Amino acid sequence: MTANTTIHFGIKTTQYAAYEDILRVWKEADTIPSLEHAWLFDHPMPIFRADPSGPCLDGWTLLAALAAQTQRLRLGLMVASNINQTPQMLAKRAATVDVISGGRLEFGLGAGGGEQREHLAYGAPSYPAGELVGRLGEACEIIRRMWTEPVVTYTGRYYQFTQAYCEPKPIQKPIPPFVLGGVGEQRTLRVIARYADVWNYPRYPLGTVEEFQHKSQLVDQYCAEIGRDPRTIARSVQIILDPHEDPAPTRALVGDFIAAGATHIVLAPRVLSEDVAHWVDEKIIQPVRAVGLRG
Repeated sequence: MTANTTIHFGIKTTQYAAYEDILRVWKEADTIPSLEHAWLFDHPMPIFRADPSGPCLDGWTLLAALAAQTQRLRLGLMVASNINQTPQMLAKRAATVDVISGGRLEFGLGAGGGEQREHLAYGAPSYPAGELVGRLGEACEIIRRMWTEPVVTYTGRYYQFTQAYCEPKPIQKPIPPFVLGGVGEQRTLRVIARYADVWNYPRYPLGTVEEFQHKSQLVDQYCAEIGRDPRTIARSVQIILDPHEDPAPTRALVGDFIAAGATHIVLAPRVLSEDVAHWVDEKIIQPVRAVGLRG
């Protein structure tokens, strides 16, 4: 990291916490200039936990509420599942949040399909991996058109519909930025190369810096194949941390990802303790920036 490198830091809050705690953290983060963006996830029940019965607030509903009560933060879901709703409804929900926020939405989207028990519990369809990615590509095309065209009729391999409207349009022009998550090397990263403004490397459960760098190079390669400048796709990574533990390992990991090409760092505290956003700023962001400015 050098003095002229632009790194964008953000915070991601777990939806297992109470609404009042999440709102407190987002309002706190909204006052901290080094935190530029804030995120939720899009799962209707707890993930990666043995007990799925705990509280888990809905992502889109909560995002709209937080958009109305913050002023500065860019915001989004990291990432919305393409199979939890139709692309037409995704376009409507995202446009609504962009309007509520005054044009601050970062449109996070992924193929979905990662949690089988969600499909069994909530009735979302289950598709083979190849079809999930194919649907993601068509969804990106549909959503872009709904944000820029008066009315859309679409006949694709996976989606067919007639005269869908999205009014009002998003405030951001021409469209809110697409933040696409995924790591599949043969198909997903090709969709990312075509449609993403930001590629999010979902570091679950323990993705490595080396894997991130390898897949980032594949994004570059796929961009070259379609004639796109790979520098037009920013690189994002999520890092889970515990504010009750020594922050030094997290600072080192953040530095390693930045050195590997990440420009958007999303820091996700496991617990939303008092002043956690300030803790993230003081214990992670400022020390990392100080090292970079000296380098």
